[in-house]
Amino acid sequence: EVQLQASGGGLAQAGGSLRLSCAASGFTFDDYTVGWFRQAPGKERGGVSCISSSVGRTYFADSVKGRFTISRDSAKKTLFLQMNSLKPEDTAVYYCAAQAGAIYSSAGNPRTYDNWGQGTQVTVSS
Repeated sequence: EVQLQASGGGLAQAGGSLRLSCAASGFTFDDYTVGWFRQAPGKERGGVSCISSSVGRTYFADSVKGRFTISRDSAKKTLFLQMNSLKPEDTAVYYCAAQAGAIYSSAGNPRTYDNWGQGTQVTVSS
């Protein structure tokens, strides 16, 4: 059974940083494309950043390019999202997700993913 456990959310000031982690279990981590998505109140869930299996191709939403970094640790079966220069508009519940295979063009689309972790709240104050 695929299990994803997100952690690391919290309260940060604008301009600050947070690091999210997503611990994976129950599947071959290296064979899955994994990513981060977020959902703010009243808005649809959208892609933040993803990293494919195989070649490790990355996707970043335009709104986070240059500020967020995604990485995966195969030995620890953990996905990370380093968030720098945080803005109040980054406030949302952040979810990690996983899907088997190397996904490229649709990596940022939440409908691509069948496996989801619970969310972790990120709140950025101005």
